[in-house]
Amino acid sequence: MIAIPSEISDLEEIFRLYRGATELMREKGVTVWPEFDREMVASEIRDGRQWKFLVDGEIACVWAVAYSDPEIWGERNSDPSIYIHRIATHPDLRGKGFVSHIVRWALDHAESKNLRYVRMDTVGENHGLIDHYRKHGFCFLGLSTLKETGNLPAHYQNATVSLFQIEVPGQTGEQEPADGTPHESVSEQ
Repeated sequence: MIAIPSEISDLEEIFRLYRGATELMREKGVTVWPEFDREMVASEIRDGRQWKFLVDGEIACVWAVAYSDPEIWGERNSDPSIYIHRIATHPDLRGKGFVSHIVRWALDHAESKNLRYVRMDTVGENHGLIDHYRKHGFCFLGLSTLKETGNLPAHYQNATVSLFQIEVPGQTGEQEPADGTPHESVSEQ
């Protein structure tokens, strides 16, 4: 599957997928996404940081990336990383392995930019999502309470987040911790 940069003409479909993902979150009883700022998403598109997969010519899955995320990652933000945000999949195509494709794309993309980590976060302590991301190769680093959230979307305000990362092969040495066991918690940032 080939990742394609999103285009401004995709905005309506991106927001439709966001609404579908929000509804699924609501049904599952987990923290839901707010209505995201359209200009923020348009800016990501113009900057080449909003991506999509197509199935039969239609948008099947979207996600955004960042190369800096200090409000969430604190001191760890100094590590050269790509940060994946807001994965949203067409409701009829959920469970079709798009996270695996995103991880492969992100690892290749990070390697091409000499980045050390692929990172993600999710608000709260959603054990199902933690297990899901672990199955896709992410190390669960634990929980962190956010402090400086003024520039983040509303669902991050005063939130605790679950942090995940994958070390990009060949970029450094061993992933923390050295024995390969996932962190169960991180210190408050």
